[in-house]
Amino acid sequence: MSEPTSSLSETLIEPDASGVVTRLAQILERYATDVIEAEDIFKIGLSGGSLVKFLSEGLPLVKTDWSKWRFFFCDERIVSFENTESTFGLYRASLIGKIPITEDQFIKIDPQLTAEDAARDYIKQMTLYFPPDSIPRFDVLLLGMGPDGHTCSLFPNHRLLEETSLWVCPINDSPKPPPSRITLTFPVINNAKACIFAVTGAGKKEMVKRILKDKENLPAARVQPTHGTLYWILDKEAAGGL
Repeated sequence: MSEPTSSLSETLIEPDASGVVTRLAQILERYATDVIEAEDIFKIGLSGGSLVKFLSEGLPLVKTDWSKWRFFFCDERIVSFENTESTFGLYRASLIGKIPITEDQFIKIDPQLTAEDAARDYIKQMTLYFPPDSIPRFDVLLLGMGPDGHTCSLFPNHRLLEETSLWVCPINDSPKPPPSRITLTFPVINNAKACIFAVTGAGKKEMVKRILKDKENLPAARVQPTHGTLYWILDKEAAGGL
């Protein structure tokens, strides 16, 4: 796969949610195949919400060497892994046993730490996979879009939108509970080889329109990979305003 030299964007519209899941699986298989062949380890960032269901349905369709995958988190809530708000906890329950991966392949927060210490610890864990003196370059980041246009734990009008130096930041005043989290920052997000939004349902139609058609300055609209590809995979209902 030849890498683009500047930001490319693809909006892919599928008939229904099942089509979105299938298309997402196809794109992930393509990236994973190329990366594993060239670099050995495929580094992917996960988000929560509907993506948990999409991946539990889609990843079993992917033909790959699963031992080469490493799963990071685009953001995570500072709660125990047993808490239903834990993104890792949701993926552990929905993926392990469905595809041949182990818990060790997930790069997880330490939920016993404060958000500040958890963010520092997560950066330290990331340096095992990314050079510490340059911005991490993920192979794929799977991103969610909230009803307010937030992505990761980067919310409208929040100071973290302007963070330029740290890879991972703490947040203790999330407008959406739970309040304490960690999140990747835009320099890392926009350095990825691919950023993917997979969005379904008429409830997302207005926000998709505001981001893709009206170009409102919302956090999800700031996802513009500098040397990578941005994918929006939508079903017909979510794409209804375009």
